[in-house]
Amino acid sequence: MASANSSFVRTTPVPAMAPPERERGMVGWLRDNLLSSPINIALTLASLWLLYLIIPSLLNFLVLDATWTGHDRTACLMTPERPHVGACWPFVWERINFFTYGFYPANERWRVNIFFVLLVVGIVWLLKRRMPYKKFGAIYFFILLPIVSIMLLLGFPPLGLSYVATSLWGGIMVTVVVSAVGIVFSLPLGIILALGRRSTMPVVRLFSVIFIEFVRGVPLITVLFMASVMLPLFVPESWSPDKLLRALIGVALFAAAYMAEVVRAGLQGIPRGQYEGAEALGLGYWKMMGLIILPQALRITIPNIVNSNIALFKDTTLVFIVGIFDFLRTIEVARIDPKWATPITSTTGYAFAAIFYFLCCWMMSRYARGVETRLVTRNRRRK
Repeated sequence: MASANSSFVRTTPVPAMAPPERERGMVGWLRDNLLSSPINIALTLASLWLLYLIIPSLLNFLVLDATWTGHDRTACLMTPERPHVGACWPFVWERINFFTYGFYPANERWRVNIFFVLLVVGIVWLLKRRMPYKKFGAIYFFILLPIVSIMLLLGFPPLGLSYVATSLWGGIMVTVVVSAVGIVFSLPLGIILALGRRSTMPVVRLFSVIFIEFVRGVPLITVLFMASVMLPLFVPESWSPDKLLRALIGVALFAAAYMAEVVRAGLQGIPRGQYEGAEALGLGYWKMMGLIILPQALRITIPNIVNSNIALFKDTTLVFIVGIFDFLRTIEVARIDPKWATPITSTTGYAFAAIFYFLCCWMMSRYARGVETRLVTRNRRRK
């Protein structure tokens, strides 16, 4: 009885205590991410040593010793008064239009600019969260945008757009076109191939497996050579498609094979109960896939899809080897210009290309990282 009277039950919650100083703030982050184990400490020290070797030289070349103004090669040459010479940025400023459009007619470049704007609108519409009318955004990006882009870039005389041969296309424009075509067409083709590989019909499954495994078994450069060099040997000259079109088809088919495996992984990640629930509702195969299975599979594979697109964006530089006048090709041509011929002209051009590819791939990777974080947070809330 005495012990019962002495019991105490607290009716108000105890205030939460702050974590220890060593477990929070910058110190806690360093302990968790860089110094959590002997191996991580060794890797951190090795990384710092590499950064110490690379960053000062890179900073000196790109910024501190760089030439920012000038009209010809004399501004970027080494002199007794200037023994250390960095990047020759006036060369890039003067050639930026050539790097962007190639030999596309100057009075028609507004069409390329509109294409860039329409492409950015489609990307933002599809990828940005809480944008309205996502279904219309998908129709715009996968159906309307390719048609309008062809009319703009190639020409459409009924609308007053003169014809511009693909041999005049070049620079960043070609790099973006090849990447966009590969991304736009690889996703629907990849979905069809993934569904075909899981089909119960033997012929469809066998065709899908052979296509996916054959294309994935050869490098992209082989596909491009087959499309650009070998294909014209087997068809009459009048039937041979345009060189850039052959490369676009090769890139799209190559990317579709890899995208099919990404989508197939997402389909396999859907619980069996989702299929059984859709069948219990009386949905047919296509309604079950379109309304229930594919939306979930694509949502959980968005990071992998973006990673595949990053790899495709970088691989498009290989079209340079089969003679397509892409971004790297414009740099190769511009660097031998006698007006800007210096020992650092080539390095400056390739540094500019590296910055361009790094920024594009970094933005795509950050988007994939953000989607992955949102999916992990959502799954934790559901648990």
